[in-house]
Amino acid sequence: MPLPEPTGSTPRLVDASVTAADLREIGLFGALSDDVLATLARTLPTERLPPGHVIFREGDAAHCLFVLLSGEVEVTKKSRGGVEHCVAILGPTDCFGEMSLIDVQPRSATVRAIAPSRVLRMDSEHVDRLYRNDLKSYALVTLNIARDLSRRLRVADGILAEVAASVVDRYKTPR
Repeated sequence: MPLPEPTGSTPRLVDASVTAADLREIGLFGALSDDVLATLARTLPTERLPPGHVIFREGDAAHCLFVLLSGEVEVTKKSRGGVEHCVAILGPTDCFGEMSLIDVQPRSATVRAIAPSRVLRMDSEHVDRLYRNDLKSYALVTLNIARDLSRRLRVADGILAEVAASVVDRYKTPR
């Protein structure tokens, strides 16, 4: 079932080079029908970003996720002391900012382009349109977000275990 076109007073410039075939290669849109992919390709806005462009900052209000179509971005997080540390480098087809659509909290990290990049933005209004008009597609996108978050949590758990083991090994006293 195709989704209705957005009804907003502000027209958005959409990169015509994004196609349903392009979206089919992105995990976030896995298992969506050709009609839904075609509608999303027509309606989801894209932006070209120069290196150094900050897409969002830790603590910003959030109501959208992004999919990296090309280029590279770095994800940084501030320590308690206020020092920024790189926690991930993302490449094409990776999505970021998805937590904001799930927990409606401020951004948990800063994301900055480190190479010329192109991103696709999916706002909460796009997700709401899926929910209202195509519950199956909404469920698939939500499940795909959950899978990606689960994968990232497993990686973070592994890193945390390694750091904890390293600290214990460094400071434990021989008996």
